[in-house]
Amino acid sequence: MKEIPKAYEPAKVEQLWYPRWEQAGLFHGKIDSDKKSYSIVIPPPNVTDVLHIGHALNNTLQDIMIRWRRAMGYESEWMPGVDHAGIATQVVVEKNLAKEGISRQKLGREKFLKKVWSWKDDKFDRILNQLKRIGCSCDWDRTRFTMDEGLSRAVIEVFVRLYEKGLIYQGNRLINWCPRCLTSLSDDELEREDIDSRLWFIKYKIKGSDEYLTVATTRPETMLGDTAIAVNPKDKRFAKVVGQSAILPILDRELPIIADDFVDMEFGTGAVKVTPAHDPNDFEIGNRHNLERINILNDNGSLNENAGKYAGLDRYEGRRKLVEDLKDRGHLEKIEDYKLSVSVCYRCDTVVEPYLSLQWFVKMASLAGPAIEAVKSGELKFYPDHWSKTYLYWLENIRDWCISRQLWWGHRIPAYHCRDCAEVAVAREKPQVCGKCGSANIEQDPDVLDTWFSSWLWPFSTFGWPDETPEIKKFFPTKSLFTASEIIYLWVARMVMASYEFMGRLPFNDVYIHGTVRDADGEKMSKSKGNGINPIEIIDKYGADALRISLILATPEGQDPYISEKSFESGRNFANKIWNASRFVISNFDGYEPKLEISPEVKDLELPDVWILSRLAKTIGQVNNYLSGYRFNTAARTAYDFIWKDFCDWYLEMIKPRLASVAVEEVKNRARQVAGFVLMQILRMLHPFMPFVTEEIYHLLPGVAEDEFLSNAGWPEPALKFINDKLEKDFELVQTVIGAIRNVRAEMDVPPGKTADVLIKTSDEKAAAILEEQRAQLIILGRINNLVIGSDIKKPPLAASSVVSIGEIYIPLEGLIDMESERKRLDKELEKQKQYLERIKKKLANSDFLNRAPSEVIDSEKEKQAATEESIEKLNKNLESLSGW
Repeated sequence: MKEIPKAYEPAKVEQLWYPRWEQAGLFHGKIDSDKKSYSIVIPPPNVTDVLHIGHALNNTLQDIMIRWRRAMGYESEWMPGVDHAGIATQVVVEKNLAKEGISRQKLGREKFLKKVWSWKDDKFDRILNQLKRIGCSCDWDRTRFTMDEGLSRAVIEVFVRLYEKGLIYQGNRLINWCPRCLTSLSDDELEREDIDSRLWFIKYKIKGSDEYLTVATTRPETMLGDTAIAVNPKDKRFAKVVGQSAILPILDRELPIIADDFVDMEFGTGAVKVTPAHDPNDFEIGNRHNLERINILNDNGSLNENAGKYAGLDRYEGRRKLVEDLKDRGHLEKIEDYKLSVSVCYRCDTVVEPYLSLQWFVKMASLAGPAIEAVKSGELKFYPDHWSKTYLYWLENIRDWCISRQLWWGHRIPAYHCRDCAEVAVAREKPQVCGKCGSANIEQDPDVLDTWFSSWLWPFSTFGWPDETPEIKKFFPTKSLFTASEIIYLWVARMVMASYEFMGRLPFNDVYIHGTVRDADGEKMSKSKGNGINPIEIIDKYGADALRISLILATPEGQDPYISEKSFESGRNFANKIWNASRFVISNFDGYEPKLEISPEVKDLELPDVWILSRLAKTIGQVNNYLSGYRFNTAARTAYDFIWKDFCDWYLEMIKPRLASVAVEEVKNRARQVAGFVLMQILRMLHPFMPFVTEEIYHLLPGVAEDEFLSNAGWPEPALKFINDKLEKDFELVQTVIGAIRNVRAEMDVPPGKTADVLIKTSDEKAAAILEEQRAQLIILGRINNLVIGSDIKKPPLAASSVVSIGEIYIPLEGLIDMESERKRLDKELEKQKQYLERIKKKLANSDFLNRAPSEVIDSEKEKQAATEESIEKLNKNLESLSGW
């Protein structure tokens, strides 16, 4: 028999098994396999940085699913890869260069891109190593990068096809502009922030009159680009001025006063300034009324020559000086405090500007139709289902997608401009000459594509599209996608649209949305807050299996997990529990070689054996069903409870006398056989959740060869012949009684090594019969000396008691404990609890505390009060038990 270390050493085990799995090619999906395929593509992590704890959760979920399917006999393929993350990566590299006093403009495009590629290479390798440390069973032979040669070719192909179809166009439109990143952003790349701002009321003189129109604005500097004043046609207050003109303060430009239904009569004064080049609503009003568009901003957010004397000033400095001038000239009526919601860049948190710019767009309406129908028909499912509403809302209100970015890092737009005649050609390769004028003076569009333009092709481009590859035939479409809610519209919906457009079918059928990892106080984890958890540090301290199972157990379906470093102790303890239980079972083989793959015959078994096999069969079936429905937390909890409670705490304790050296060999062997069989099934069932510790224990079992692996051992089948509902229900009574006995012993501080007399009073004849049948188990598990079960039992003097559903349990204490010492201990504990209760009551009676404390803190104090009152009641009861001494 192999020697088994006393303690589980995760670092040593993980370093041993992961390379062996890779060398054995266990993770590589075979394209020539006859097996039914199951494939998923990884949501590619960004090369901006290494993985965080949210990545660990996401990839653990995927690994559980792929290992489960692999064990079930599917030809499984988990495609790994990393995203170039255009704007995000460029920003982080620029910030690093800035620390050295270097700007990308100073470096130039070519040298800057070399710096970014170097950054990418470092982070790419570290990310893949992190995934391996977590235990991810990805097909590393097929690792992809969104800017590798194959995926870049796919991006160009899609751009050209959509352009040729009339779905990509270039237009001078109002877009979101980041003055820090110097690029456009799509609506979906913005984040909203509520800030304390002002509402400025500015007076515009009506031409040829001494009267004024007052308008309210949150951005007074944009008035320098005003080309009209607008009122609602139904607003009788302004009927007489519609068609007249107003004079723009400071610049003295004449502005038409127009009527438009969009104007909200309740906002401000009911009259609004119209700035078509700097507000999306004003842009539409301008289109309806053929208004001029005057841009007052430079790309860095400073004011340009159209701002007159304010040219060159930062937008906020320009605002300050303009407001001073308006006040000095009598054009500022008043200023009011105002809560304002602003859009900020999702990468650098700079307030973005609506900005008139020539950009590339994709027409989305026609692409959205099939993606909407996929959910409505039930072909595409979300888990939990309520996320389908988020998906549908965005698609049913979709707008054209601005896909050009004024960056250097990313896929360069395949559009070529003739410098001589301004002709634009979209092509898969650079034209040699201009198709219109024949000039060779051609340059490629300097802009790059939105990073999501490559990501939306991920489910099929990674398998080799646009070529018809064997990988596409075998593994596309994929089955499941695992992601977070914040990118349902940025990524999920777009992948569905792209897949329908270029593949004619869904890219996947199931979308599992997991929660966002938060700290113990419910705050979202982030570097800036300093509350993040490094998954590799957790692995170094507790092990990969502890990281994985702790995350799953802490993440209820559809909810955000609250995590602290202490959360991972539960996973470590569970791994140790499994190790110690396995060590006990294997060490008791002692020359006996159980048939681990063959289930025992019921007729040869004792009641504890039948009970554990029934529980095992049910547990396997339940875990199987829960995983099928993406209920990872419930599946893990079910397996956890069976292993910890049923197998370790109950079954192994029950068979210890049968495994003792004095036991009859045949009796001993039956216990060995059942324990070994159940352990084997546990290892198979738990392997997707905790692959390292299960693989190590598997290879400690007798008869397992070095080149055998759990992933090839198969998923356990629930043996229906063992299911015995009656026995399980009967044993629940035994567990209740034993639990009550153990609680009494603990409360009365009975030494663990002492056996006690136990009297069970019950008038329930059926319960009494069950307890008599299970007498042997009660004696073993309850550490009982003499057991009496009956209906006419009287409580002995100096006995502790416990009330259970079927009656009462008495444990005579004389001889078990030192009565005087126990009385003193209980008195001391009672006084301590009373003082604690008094402090809680004072706190809850304090009006300042009740008014200032968060509701959850108050609720927590109330729970403490209830628990303390219950503890005091128990202590009084226990003291009463000693009162006759």
